Amino acid sequence: MKPSTKHVQKPLTATELEMMNVIWRLGRCSIHEVIEELRPHRKLAYSSVSTIVRILEQKGFVSSEKEGRGHLYAPLISKETYQVRSLRHLVQHVFDGTPTLLVQRLVNSEQLDPAELDRIRLSISKKGR
Repeated sequence: MKPSTKHVQKPLTATELEMMNVIWRLGRCSIHEVIEELRPHRKLAYSSVSTIVRILEQKGFVSSEKEGRGHLYAPLISKETYQVRSLRHLVQHVFDGTPTLLVQRLVNSEQLDPAELDRIRLSISKKGR
């Protein structure tokens, strides 16, 4: 399946992202499977979940195929790709196009344990090579 490029640059809403996280975990799935995955934390009506997933399809994040009386949905974009695009959007629109500012805010405002800081340093040193 070829990812659609229409509207993929726009960040997902919180609810859309919640649905996409479920679809990324499940892979190819039905609305009923999404609802079951959400059920321990949220009780949403079939129609609500269906509407959100159809919006995700319109935005080019998922594909659908008819199966029996329903549809199966599958991600068209990987979570990693979405993370990269979201970071680019965040850097561009919130941090004035300055990735350094993003990293500075992250390091200064988060409670990072020494192991996390070491992983960040390692990533930076690998990138610099």
